[in-house]
Amino acid sequence: MSGHTPLPFDPIQRAAQLWRERWGDDAPYAAMASATSVMRAQQLLLAELDGALAPFRLTFARYEALVLLTFSSVDGLPMSKVGERLMIHPTSATNIVQRLVAQGLVERVPNPRDGRGALARITAEGREVMERAARALHDIEFGMGALDASEHAELFGLLHTLRVGRGDFVESD
Repeated sequence: MSGHTPLPFDPIQRAAQLWRERWGDDAPYAAMASATSVMRAQQLLLAELDGALAPFRLTFARYEALVLLTFSSVDGLPMSKVGERLMIHPTSATNIVQRLVAQGLVERVPNPRDGRGALARITAEGREVMERAARALHDIEFGMGALDASEHAELFGLLHTLRVGRGDFVESD
């Protein structure tokens, strides 16, 4: 990871210890430590992923939008669907698409089902950039190279359980 100087100790572990000392074993120090660790891991991963995507003039959010549009079974998606599928606010989806349009990677075309709306459609150049960017992320294992296959499965399972518990999606059988 570039630009990061490791700390001489784990501040999240230290915070959990201090919480426990102050409020006792009944305090949710383990939950605090887990939540804070997830947030910190997200910061570290996003910095590494954005760094790997910088040569393509992409952020991870814009890369995700290109992947979504590449894998879409229809020829273009309305902004509301882009936001819904990327799990972001519609304003953020519009901003991401506008940046991709400015780069020539996506085009906005009239929505034939709604005369007022527009669809975001990936361009040929957008597909090519997405493929190159995907290879760059594969090369760094999406920043997750410190884990082996069983740890990936365990982590995914734990986060899946958390997401279901928070109502992120309806789990199907």
